[in-house]
Amino acid sequence: MAERRSITVANTSTAVRGVTAVVLGGGIGERMGLSVPKQLLKVAGRTILEHTVAALASSPQVDEIIVMMTASHLAVAEELAVPVGQGKVVAVVAGGTTRNETTERAIAEVGRRLAAGEDDRILLFHDAVRPLLSPRVVTDCVAALQRHQAVDVAIPSADTVVVTRTHGDEGEFITEIPDRSRLRRGQTPQGFWLSTIRRAYEIASLDPNFQATDDCSVVLKYLPDVPILVVRGDDHNMKVTHPLDVYLIDKLFQLASQEPPPSHDDGYYRAALEGRTVVVFGGSYGIGAGVAELAAGYGANVLALGRSTTGTDVRSPQDIEDALAEAKKRFGGIDFVVNSAGSLQIGQLADQDDEQIDEALAVNYLAPIRIARAARPYLAETCGHLLFYTSSSYTRGRAGYSLYSSAKAAVVNLAQALADEWAEDGIRVNCINPERTRTPMRQRAFGDEHPGTLLSAAAVARTSLDMLLAPLTGQVVDIRLHPAGVPRGLTGAAADAAQAVMA
Repeated sequence: MAERRSITVANTSTAVRGVTAVVLGGGIGERMGLSVPKQLLKVAGRTILEHTVAALASSPQVDEIIVMMTASHLAVAEELAVPVGQGKVVAVVAGGTTRNETTERAIAEVGRRLAAGEDDRILLFHDAVRPLLSPRVVTDCVAALQRHQAVDVAIPSADTVVVTRTHGDEGEFITEIPDRSRLRRGQTPQGFWLSTIRRAYEIASLDPNFQATDDCSVVLKYLPDVPILVVRGDDHNMKVTHPLDVYLIDKLFQLASQEPPPSHDDGYYRAALEGRTVVVFGGSYGIGAGVAELAAGYGANVLALGRSTTGTDVRSPQDIEDALAEAKKRFGGIDFVVNSAGSLQIGQLADQDDEQIDEALAVNYLAPIRIARAARPYLAETCGHLLFYTSSSYTRGRAGYSLYSSAKAAVVNLAQALADEWAEDGIRVNCINPERTRTPMRQRAFGDEHPGTLLSAAAVARTSLDMLLAPLTGQVVDIRLHPAGVPRGLTGAAADAAQAVMA
């Protein structure tokens, strides 16, 4: 079988030019006792390799992806990687017998593919078996490489690390306990300018005793004058190494959430929203009304729909279809569809009648399905965004509102599945998971609560707007209250506004 599979693509990404992500998948899963490479194991409905390539492809900073794979599985890797690569997978290349040999082959491939007049570019080397890479880490690495020649991703060690020595048959004995405050656990990606990592390997090739377990150690040893900046990693960015890791990764995919995207200034929002169309179901009050008001304030065409204001009932498929058709007729297209409609009924399931059960399911689960089906053709025309809302109860059902919490879990699954199904249409689908939020629906269910313990609907609406404009898809975005009363992720004027609302 050929050791390189070059793929012709029409790259239409808006990524920063000159960034190549290299997926290091040359391993064969020896430590897991597998007959296939561990990156070909399935978790959460996809192979690990597919998840990893999709995570890199979703980053606007990455403009091309090269997949390194064990030679016997090149065709399989291409079949899996190309469909999820958003047109960014340009080659699948056979890896070497060691991590370093695989990197050397990747360096050669990148050098071979340099465009005319291009003499350098950024490389991000990422383990194929770290599928939970967050967009924030990629963004931070690329930003750091604008100022530095080499970066590593690492997180603080939560455990005390001990150094041991074996004494004959007596066992291991501790010889040193390093200061944990200076210890970090290395992750990937590791990022370099091509010229830097290529030079490091050229010097290393002259060392007859050369061996290394990662690429930063090669730069550290053979280019000691090149500083390696540490970029903050992510606890979720774990590596699948042992059989237990497959189980853990699968669970993390179920619970995986993304940090809120950053807030922006008014000029950014106006430029991004002016003249675009936002349809909000559940827009009468609370979070939905907040999204509608914000978007309209930045010049968007907004259609805010609700049972109590426009008579739009999300339980009615006809009402949903009519509302979307009206938005298309009035504004010429639909860029964003937001569904914040919900029904929260407190009580034991055994005490609820059929009418209450039907109401809960119709509003909390069937409505998102019907809105998604009806919105798809409109969003496909604009490469638009569908945004749902879940609840912290989606991770574990809550006694007293079992129907609500189980429906919210279903909405998360729906959003993640549709993000995959509609990726080829360019439609983004995401889900907002706000901590307890002060809304009329919550007040009716739980009565008056201390305002300092609740997010404001306006603050959640602000983060929702950021999410609509972010390049993410298939994500669950947590909005949590900081001790100061400001949702995580809000800064500057947005944070000041959130504090004012909560005061």
